[in-house]
Amino acid sequence: MSWRRAGPVATTVGGSGADGQATAGGASSPAMVDGFGRRIEYLRISVTDKCNLRCVYCMPEEGLPWLRRDDILTYEEIAEIVGVMARMGLRRLRLTGGEPLVRKDLTRLVALLSAVPGIEDIALSTNAVLLARQAHALRDAGVSRVNISLDSLRPERADAIARRPGTLAKVLEGLDAAYAVGFEPIKINVVLMRGQNDDEVPAFAELSRDRPLHVRFIEVMPTESNLELSASNFLSCEEALEAVRAVDELAPVAGPPGNGPATYYAFPGALGTIGVITPMSHNFCSRCNRMRLTADGHLRPCLFGEMQTPLRDALRRGDDLVPLVAETLRIKPEKHLLVQGSAIGSGGLVALSQTGG
Repeated sequence: MSWRRAGPVATTVGGSGADGQATAGGASSPAMVDGFGRRIEYLRISVTDKCNLRCVYCMPEEGLPWLRRDDILTYEEIAEIVGVMARMGLRRLRLTGGEPLVRKDLTRLVALLSAVPGIEDIALSTNAVLLARQAHALRDAGVSRVNISLDSLRPERADAIARRPGTLAKVLEGLDAAYAVGFEPIKINVVLMRGQNDDEVPAFAELSRDRPLHVRFIEVMPTESNLELSASNFLSCEEALEAVRAVDELAPVAGPPGNGPATYYAFPGALGTIGVITPMSHNFCSRCNRMRLTADGHLRPCLFGEMQTPLRDALRRGDDLVPLVAETLRIKPEKHLLVQGSAIGSGGLVALSQTGG
């Protein structure tokens, strides 16, 4: 693989009219601001609840009852919802799952979303198992950057965490393809688990030295299906950073473009960065800029909790969605209420795949 220094990716923040309303494509609707003054310009779209892996922190080994096809939003319906929200100030999208690449013809959705006035950035979160064969088409359709889940650099461990054989080789093939077609930045998401991958933290950090990779360590978040793991194997990002600092000094840096809550550091002279995402040890909700659209058409103001607004049936009836989006902004909570090792605050969420992680 040939690597070069990653350059900045330009992103433009949507403007606003004189009356404080967001503008997009010449139309305007009430601005996307929640009850705490946070501007919500970012939507994570779950295109499917299905996944080809069964990662220990994300989904039960036996899987879940899948949604019926009629219950899932069509690509045209997703694009219509995004169009409504773009006129209210939505600017950036991320396609998630489950695993988004298991849904057929995802490039068609990307093309539809790329054509929505006001949308400036489309990203993809994937386990990369199917990315190699789709990377070029996705890039051409309008996906600019990718986040790739990778929890071990050792084949047997990667298989054990994902509960699927041959996982690591397929993910690395997808990573190579992502670089080859020009996705930039490329972020690698590593869920920290004591006793399962904690001794690989320095090795993951080393990936950022001579490659334009942005390695992010993420604290495991509790759901009903991973409570034992959450309670017994939790590793904080601060502990991970201590392990990295034992290898070399780290300096705070701005990090790559993106919409998430990561804090970034870098080795001296490194081409990439090391990020930490700390939902448990350091609540970052005060900076939240997002909502989530589930595969079956619920608009969720927070990953966790029970609050959500059904859009699918209203859309199919031809109802105006603007009041429903505005109501979801109004009920967006100030912060999540997660408790490590407990289902408290998860809102009955069994698996992260149900809402797009």
